[in-house]
Amino acid sequence: MGAACAQCGTAPRAGARFCDACGTPITPVFHHPEFKQVTVLFADVVRSMDLAAALGTERLREVMSELFRRSRCVVQHFGGSVDFTGDGIMATFGAPIALEDHAVRACLAALDLQTEAAALAAELHRRDAVRLKLRVGLNSGQVITGDIGAGPGNYTVIGAHVGMAQRMEAAAPPGGVLLSGSTAHLVEGIVELGAPEQLRVKNSEVPVPARRLLSAATSVAAGVRSQSVLVGREAEVRALSSRLDSALAGAGTVVGVVGAPGIGKSRLVAEVLRLGAARGVGVVSTVCESHARDVPFHAAARLFRSLTGVANLQGHAARDHVRRQLPGADPADLVLLDDLLGISEPGIDVPVIDPDARRRRVSALLTCASAARSAPDVYVVEDAHWMDEASESTIADFLSALTGSMVLITYRPEYHGKLVQITSLDAIMLGPLDDSQASVLIGELVGTDPSVRSLAAEIAEHAAGNPFFAEEIVRDLAERGVLQGSPGSFVAGDNATVTGVPPTLQATIAARIDRLGDAPKDALNAAAVIGTRFSGDLLAGLVERLCVEELLEADMIEKLDCDGGVEYGFRHPLIRTVAYESQLRSERARLHRQLAATIERDGPGTPDANAALIATHHEGAGDLAAAFGWQMRAGNRLALRDIDAARVSWRRAGRLAGRLPVDTPDRLAMLIDVGTALCGTAWRIGLAEAEQNFDELRSLCAEHGDRRSLAIGMSGYMMALTMHNHPRVASELASELQRLLENIDDDALAVAASFGILAAKWETGEVRDVLAVAQRVIDHDTDTAEGMKFVSSPRALAMALRGVAGMSLGLPGWKADLDRAIDTARELDPLMYVVTNLHKYAQIGLGALQSGPDALRDTASALAVAERSGDDFTVVHAHLARGIVLVARDGAERDAGYEHLRRAREAALLGCGNSSIVLIADIHLAHLRYTLGEVDGAVALASATVDELFALGSVVWRGPATSVLIEALLGRGAPGDLEAARAAIARLDGDPVDSGFVLHEVTLRRLRALLARAEGDQDGYRRWTAGYLALARACDFDGHIAVASAMV
Repeated sequence: MGAACAQCGTAPRAGARFCDACGTPITPVFHHPEFKQVTVLFADVVRSMDLAAALGTERLREVMSELFRRSRCVVQHFGGSVDFTGDGIMATFGAPIALEDHAVRACLAALDLQTEAAALAAELHRRDAVRLKLRVGLNSGQVITGDIGAGPGNYTVIGAHVGMAQRMEAAAPPGGVLLSGSTAHLVEGIVELGAPEQLRVKNSEVPVPARRLLSAATSVAAGVRSQSVLVGREAEVRALSSRLDSALAGAGTVVGVVGAPGIGKSRLVAEVLRLGAARGVGVVSTVCESHARDVPFHAAARLFRSLTGVANLQGHAARDHVRRQLPGADPADLVLLDDLLGISEPGIDVPVIDPDARRRRVSALLTCASAARSAPDVYVVEDAHWMDEASESTIADFLSALTGSMVLITYRPEYHGKLVQITSLDAIMLGPLDDSQASVLIGELVGTDPSVRSLAAEIAEHAAGNPFFAEEIVRDLAERGVLQGSPGSFVAGDNATVTGVPPTLQATIAARIDRLGDAPKDALNAAAVIGTRFSGDLLAGLVERLCVEELLEADMIEKLDCDGGVEYGFRHPLIRTVAYESQLRSERARLHRQLAATIERDGPGTPDANAALIATHHEGAGDLAAAFGWQMRAGNRLALRDIDAARVSWRRAGRLAGRLPVDTPDRLAMLIDVGTALCGTAWRIGLAEAEQNFDELRSLCAEHGDRRSLAIGMSGYMMALTMHNHPRVASELASELQRLLENIDDDALAVAASFGILAAKWETGEVRDVLAVAQRVIDHDTDTAEGMKFVSSPRALAMALRGVAGMSLGLPGWKADLDRAIDTARELDPLMYVVTNLHKYAQIGLGALQSGPDALRDTASALAVAERSGDDFTVVHAHLARGIVLVARDGAERDAGYEHLRRAREAALLGCGNSSIVLIADIHLAHLRYTLGEVDGAVALASATVDELFALGSVVWRGPATSVLIEALLGRGAPGDLEAARAAIARLDGDPVDSGFVLHEVTLRRLRALLARAEGDQDGYRRWTAGYLALARACDFDGHIAVASAMV
């Protein structure tokens, strides 16, 4: 038997760590500071100075000692801790050991304090003829608890809620108990309260709510311990069992299980998996985590590691395992899959492709891996509402392609992402259990003994149809001894009741955590910092003892089998939330910082591959500058893989920089880096954010004097303007950028910022500017790292633009430039290869080239590369190039060409690709209508296209559009058509263009010849045709030469 409790004198039980009477540690321990939900009670003697004057110092001491003794007994009886304050007491309920019903206990203690004070007052009145009364005030909320200083024995509670309890005490009537609004809310319906009041209290500018405590029930509530059972979901189980049987028969099915937290989604899925296991069905699964929703491909990697059986393999062993499953796979595709799974071979470069191609290729491999599995599978995606954006498309594509398998997706009602848009998905909504179902559930949990009948009704009322709430209440009741026995066969004592269960269950869960002991609690807290799922290895790096067995036994965590290995997960996200939020920010920061370093040093794959995850832990540590750097690093890595995911990382980096103090060194430079990245890539995603991003970047650069970043960002922004029907604005901005670059006088920067200028000036027909900028880039001789962030080769792009600009001016050598551009881009990324092809073979539509074998070969190759390795943006432009080549041919090839143009046009209308694609396609589609005899339709479409090109300021395609319009007008020959044709020719002739711009002139000579023939002017026809052929030959325009020769 150990020494008596120093606080109350009670003899301890053998092995006890805390006093059974008062909760004081038998051996003083150091209480680490932490956040807790508590109720603080202040009690003060009314008019204590008058009492002191009447009694004298010595008698006053005797009275106060007796009052404190009685108060301490009351407080300790209800599980609180107490301190003497001179003329009163301060009591805390819920610390150092958390209590799920701390507010109820505090109320009961307050009433008993007044009872004891009244008894003592009666004695004093008889003996000393004085009156004694107490005021009592209570307040509930989150505080910091723990020892102050380096050693034990200085335990205290700190926070604003302590002060508010004092305010309640000061406002309480003599002999009364006053509760703050927060305390009243927790006990409403359990104790009897007075009418709501609004009080003016010190240091508060607005009135605060309060209620008087009048009386209470005779019993204190308890918490819960139970077994997980499935009740009330019979219809859902039957439906899912039927779908499982259908899947086993070869009819695949996708089911969404939808419901609020704790409603039973995971439990229903577990039942389906149990049924599947009985039928020999395997499981491929992933769980999405809230802390990883900003980590690209986190959920996808977990699902596909499960599918391929490498969840617990690394390096060579994992790669070998994958290759045995996919013996005939393309090695390049396997490298992509290795990268996704996090098992890449060191030193092997991952092919630089855009996300849509990556998704298609990896999904095809994984579909093969799924088909090759020896047994049928159920695919499970849990908590899809926390899925990272980058995983959604990959998983949605993969699941959509599955046949003969069952797919289960769980998510909350607020989720509306891509997985719920799978065409075949059938959603099952889980609502709260009704009263009958809740009664059955609670009967399963507590049993049927008559002593638990009334208690079971209270549990049902407090659980409100939520199965998890009911389980937690029963579990805590059992842990606190209110329920005796074993799950399913409990008995209860007299007057057992449920009180004080907070809606969030935070106090209940905190109480269970505190009963774990120091080492298991430390392990649980550390695991909470890692995430909702964690490995033993990662946890071992944070704590001295893993304690997983204790945590499993306490039902705080569960073991998760992963292809023969083991991971652990929190039994419910709320457990993790309470464990995480109970820790001081300084302690969480220490663990996050340690995790970031561990993952950087020992994590699977390269640090760059884990950059987003490392950033989230630095952010959790409060190391915002470090988190910024890692988020930027993540975005830069993803820029050529998945532009959307890259921009998510950059935007997150921007928010991190924005949270830094304004006087932080380099804060402005950080914000500029983000703005430069977002603006530099704006042309890849559209104008939705581009204008605001650029305005912010311009302002930041002006403040910081950073002209270089402004130049890069401006180039990307003007590229976006050009591609989305604002070429005039883009051209004006390009002129501004040219002046800026001249002032900076840095050739490398000029190369890096060239891509936007080239695109804008070409679209508006300012071809001499195009020639000058392109020549400067080419003369620089090499691509720059700065320039290659946003386009893979400014040099290849400049070569192509010098070629088309030279063509438009009739200069020699333009064909060689276009060929060299394609040759340069052939080994680069798919987008640059497609763009250079498009710049060359778009000249077929302009009449400068003919559709020959080279055009057929090159555009077929570009389309194949785009579909294999490019994103959707790249594929759309490849279809455009292919369509332009094929519509210039005959028969089936021409029909196929129009189909390519339609596909490109539809995609552009949906925002994917250059908006001018629509106009280019409409020129050719108008010509198709004319050839099919739909002359009115051809005139209408061609006329609208010409008007749009002039309205927008797009110059290059005005000639071909006007040609189709003139041909259709002259072919129709309706009244007024000749006059309309003359007006259209005059409009094109009056178009202001650069000196020497021959594209309009060569077209005008042909159109004037056609007009002369329609007017019966044969001499005019021959004269204009001869001039047309001469100019076409002088410019080496193969297409126009062929047409003019046929007209002679």
